[in-house]
Amino acid sequence: MTGCLRIMVTSIILTLIAIAFILIVIEDIIHVNKAKTTLFFGTLCWIIAFISPIHGQSPEIVQIELDHNILEIATLWLFLMAAMTFVAYLNSKGFIQNIVHRIMPTHISERKLMFLVGAFAFIFSSISDNITATLISLAVVMSLKLDPKKLIKYATLIIFSVNSGGVSLITGDVTTLMIFLADKVTIPDLLLLIMPSMLSVFVLAAMLSIGMNEKITFEKAELRRIEKTDITIALIFLSTIFATLFLSVQYHVPPMLTFLFGLSLMFLTAQFLMRKKDVNKKIIDYIREIEYDTLLFFVGVLLLVGALKEVGVLSKFTDLYLHLAPEYANYLVGLMSAAVDNVPLTAALLKADITMTPGQWLTFTYATGVGGSMLIIGSAAGIIAMSKVKALTFSSYLKMSVYLLVAYTIGYSGAYFAGQLI
Repeated sequence: MTGCLRIMVTSIILTLIAIAFILIVIEDIIHVNKAKTTLFFGTLCWIIAFISPIHGQSPEIVQIELDHNILEIATLWLFLMAAMTFVAYLNSKGFIQNIVHRIMPTHISERKLMFLVGAFAFIFSSISDNITATLISLAVVMSLKLDPKKLIKYATLIIFSVNSGGVSLITGDVTTLMIFLADKVTIPDLLLLIMPSMLSVFVLAAMLSIGMNEKITFEKAELRRIEKTDITIALIFLSTIFATLFLSVQYHVPPMLTFLFGLSLMFLTAQFLMRKKDVNKKIIDYIREIEYDTLLFFVGVLLLVGALKEVGVLSKFTDLYLHLAPEYANYLVGLMSAAVDNVPLTAALLKADITMTPGQWLTFTYATGVGGSMLIIGSAAGIIAMSKVKALTFSSYLKMSVYLLVAYTIGYSGAYFAGQLI
């Protein structure tokens, strides 16, 4: 390939990737699902790479690069598929909502509710996907028919709490899982993020609850009976999470493998428990209720990032780390993730082979996981909240930016000091 042709092909691929990332950011404006656009542009870029190899490689070399990229995608896909199937089953049975209604008090002050909602969203997002945690947390506060201004505050806290809760466990956030699978941090390292993350949530709750002193009456909905099968599957889910953490630390068992084992145990147990019941739906059918848009989005994003590596652009991401210490660069990268989706940003920096200590990777994990909270379009939780709460818009959320920046900075500082313990 001549120099001019190589530059032209590189430019075409970079243009396609830029368009794909722009479409991710403006998804709520154009109403085209980002899973569709990323998958389209991701596969197109690799097809072009095969037709006109950028660096003159043979198709076999390009195939090797693609195979490596597909292996990363498959590992992430299978883990998320298993985890999301558990949640899809429990959610469809109303198990999670039922538990929430049972633990909520009848009367509570607005200030206490702020802390309670923040804590619930934080904890639930650690063991569930962010979309489910956001939807259930919002359902709780929206059932109270609050004033729109107050509802915006609760929604803001939920978005920040959901993003904060996922950073300390590989089951809670995709970027955390990606960083862990890249062997940059260990599970004991990640657990150090629990305290600073929780502290930042409580700080934000305290700031947002200033002047909120009224009492709220929580009307109890008619509670559904919790089936023994649902309780059993919930226990299998929790056991799978703890087994994943233990086996990964103690025996280096891949999390994907443990979660697939847990999923198979769920199928077999439910099959045994349901065999005498007249059920219209088989347990394995709940796989169809997974948010496949989310999974396809990750496939498209990782294909795009792999294409970026193929054209040699990822090395440019290290420039920020050449001019700033990793602690400062990571802080800025976190803020960047509010405008650029944190999944492609994390994937890009992992593939750029930046050299950092485990403590510095820990601050990076917090930054990319929570930094997206700075803008409403910066995280899946924000986009979901905006679609559910009419009063929550880009501009109304932007008014909370000072509170969010203070909370993010406190959490990041805590993550930095936690990293010194490694």
